[in-house]
Amino acid sequence: PIIRGAVVLIESLYLGIKALSFSAEEAMDEENPETRTFGSKQEKKQGIFVTFWLILSLLMGFALALFIFFYLPLVLVELTGVKGGFLFNLIDGLIRISFFIIYIWAISLWKSMRRVFEYHGAEHKSIFTFEAGEDLTPENTKKYSTHHPGCGTSFLLIVMVISILVFMFLGRPHGISGRLMRLPFVPLIGGISYELTRLSRKKRNSKIVKILIAPGLWLQKITTKEPDEKQLEVAIAALKSALE
Repeated sequence: PIIRGAVVLIESLYLGIKALSFSAEEAMDEENPETRTFGSKQEKKQGIFVTFWLILSLLMGFALALFIFFYLPLVLVELTGVKGGFLFNLIDGLIRISFFIIYIWAISLWKSMRRVFEYHGAEHKSIFTFEAGEDLTPENTKKYSTHHPGCGTSFLLIVMVISILVFMFLGRPHGISGRLMRLPFVPLIGGISYELTRLSRKKRNSKIVKILIAPGLWLQKITTKEPDEKQLEVAIAALKSALE
């Protein structure tokens, strides 16, 4: 199951890159519809160009995320002078979680992000409707919450909590090599977190599970907003397309 989780995450990343590449190309074509020629060499070159810059941006973002959420917390903990492996990794994990919460709170202050968060809420409502076996209509989706236990926000929080537990077994890292030794464990952490996220979706009515998923749902108060009817229609259309 853990290997399955890691594979699914890699597959999701690949599909996400393809989707972003497609949406970027479509956005550029909407700006210049009169110059578009389907299947032309120019369109193919444009697609390669967009994909290249998209992958480059993702790699830069990944490198920045590693620095902020992986390297910087380790440096800050070392400044405290903590020696014990248990306490070192606990503080390291808490700093990482704090950075994550500050990050999503900061981007929520951008006015343009509110619309993104509204679509995020619409996505969750449509998924709740589908899971309930109801017809995918705006009327049916409106009654559901924008907070879903299978959300990526909750998943990332689980990743950070699981990383604390896994890294505790590795002890305190020493030098660059000690920090790099943590990287191979990232797929393991992702796989465990994915399986726990799946479990939380299936058992979300359990009292124990409700307590465990509560922090992730609280964070979604930042990353999701109530959508309007048109946004619900978009989310429904996207879900139907994914189910085909």
